[in-house]
Amino acid sequence: MSTIERAEVFVASPGRNFVTLRITTSDGVTGLGDATLNGRELAVASYLRDHLVPLLVGRDPARIEDMWQYLYRGAYWRRGPVTMTAISAVDTALWDIKGKVAGLPVYQLLGGRSREGVMVYAHASGTDTEALIDDVQRFRDLGYRAVRAQAAVPDVGGTYGIRKGNGIYEPASSSRPEEQPWSTEAYLDHAPRYLRAVRERLGFDFHLLHDVHHRLTPLEAARFGKEVEDVRLFWMEDPTPAENQEAFRLIRQHTTTPIAVGEALSSIWDVQHLITEQLVDYVRTTVVHAGGITHLRRIFDLAALYQVRTGSHGATDLSPVTLAAAVHLDTAVPNFGIQEYMAHAEVTDAVFRSEVRLEDGHLLVGEAPGLGVEYDETLAARYPYEPRYLPVARRLDGSVHDW
Repeated sequence: MSTIERAEVFVASPGRNFVTLRITTSDGVTGLGDATLNGRELAVASYLRDHLVPLLVGRDPARIEDMWQYLYRGAYWRRGPVTMTAISAVDTALWDIKGKVAGLPVYQLLGGRSREGVMVYAHASGTDTEALIDDVQRFRDLGYRAVRAQAAVPDVGGTYGIRKGNGIYEPASSSRPEEQPWSTEAYLDHAPRYLRAVRERLGFDFHLLHDVHHRLTPLEAARFGKEVEDVRLFWMEDPTPAENQEAFRLIRQHTTTPIAVGEALSSIWDVQHLITEQLVDYVRTTVVHAGGITHLRRIFDLAALYQVRTGSHGATDLSPVTLAAAVHLDTAVPNFGIQEYMAHAEVTDAVFRSEVRLEDGHLLVGEAPGLGVEYDETLAARYPYEPRYLPVARRLDGSVHDW
């Protein structure tokens, strides 16, 4: 019987910080898992190296479900982003191994195709409305059928979701968190206007998304959703912090704008009420932060019973390993909605060589066994870890606001 011979944790910064787990079996088969938790990477690396890796050696890599239960239920301290990200890395690596042993891509192990391609949305932004419209058009010209739109709020310097220059959007800064100003009043005044301007200029023949980023109270979010109903958003994302799931009922009572939630949530219990009470339309939990392929499939199956669709987080703070795992799962599940996608930096793609490819606004999986991703540890070693933190938002009176 094949057993786990070793498990290695790599922390590197090829373009941005990533934590990667590689499991090797006694038969020489390797599997990759992503363990990146933006701004808290070393906490997960330590959890893996110091607590989980010693438990893996000698175990049967084929017993994926048993391993998940062992690492989750076998520990007294459960859940939370650090624990679930570490478990995700192990789970994803084991699925990669199982696919390689079977000689099949992971999506085949999950039941085969439900669709030919996975529709994605791009991230358009601008320092003002005109710049935003130009950026949306740029992505439309590239073949994207869905675009998220974010524009800077005038006279508020800390607007989230805005790229600096023409590069990849990167909110994490070095050394210490950047403290950015925020005005809810200015946002509520400005955002509906620029979303409406996008529709007036570019029409309705593509999906338009918007990220509220936890910034509003339930009543403010209800007001926003109602005001932009004529814009016909595909969704408004994270309209209010999700710790209080009941808060979404108030939003539901006032607007028909679809709601997407979940990228900062890490288990089926975090989204159970949101799904079963049909308080959201899209669940955005992701492979790396919600327990791997095994647990995310469980979340998606629950969501399917209540006509809630998937919309997994997929920014560049997740490595190409997570993107590949997400696309395999997206390809298989019946209730897929949309997949977030941001192209990685060239150096990231050089370290993580992936078969996933973008065509006509869709991501397509390859047919290589497993996840179809290879990791170049030698190249990765040239890019050492760099401390980077996400910003902190402060209201104009100086008090801390939700980021």
